[in-house]
Amino acid sequence: MIMRRGETLLLPPSVPFIWFTLIALFMLSMGMNILTAQANTWFPDLVLIALVFWGTHQPRHVGISAAFVFGLLNDVQQSSLLGQHAFTYSLAMYFAIHLHRRLAYFTAQQQAIQLIPLFVGLNALQWLIRWLSDSVTPAWSMFLAPVLEVMLWPVMDWLLLAPQRRPPDQDDHRPL
Repeated sequence: MIMRRGETLLLPPSVPFIWFTLIALFMLSMGMNILTAQANTWFPDLVLIALVFWGTHQPRHVGISAAFVFGLLNDVQQSSLLGQHAFTYSLAMYFAIHLHRRLAYFTAQQQAIQLIPLFVGLNALQWLIRWLSDSVTPAWSMFLAPVLEVMLWPVMDWLLLAPQRRPPDQDDHRPL
């Protein structure tokens, strides 16, 4: 891939940082659900965004099994149908790994535009599962979640890639 003018070469991310961000965003989403004390379906799914992000940027470190485990944890935490989030997170990770080479050529805003169908489709799948299992008709506020997830993509890109943008240690014996 040819780098754009003025773009810095990113350092490789550390694996503990990747897992820290996933666990921290899971705890943040769990805290948001506990504090509101009700099911706010318009909240963006931060864990889903982080899983798709790391699936497109580091598919060797975060895979479908990690998405399945975080989905089961989210099912238990939200008291939803067991396997609902696990299935959609695994499907999201599959598509993220499938798209990771193509998305590497685009900026964060262009990536967000290309991920609109993925986020809308995953939320529609969750709505369908919820409708079939609980006979709950989706409210109009549910259609706000994928829009917020797409809008959060460039912010997540900036936040999660920030440690990789730090300058490398200077070495007098190394020309680069």
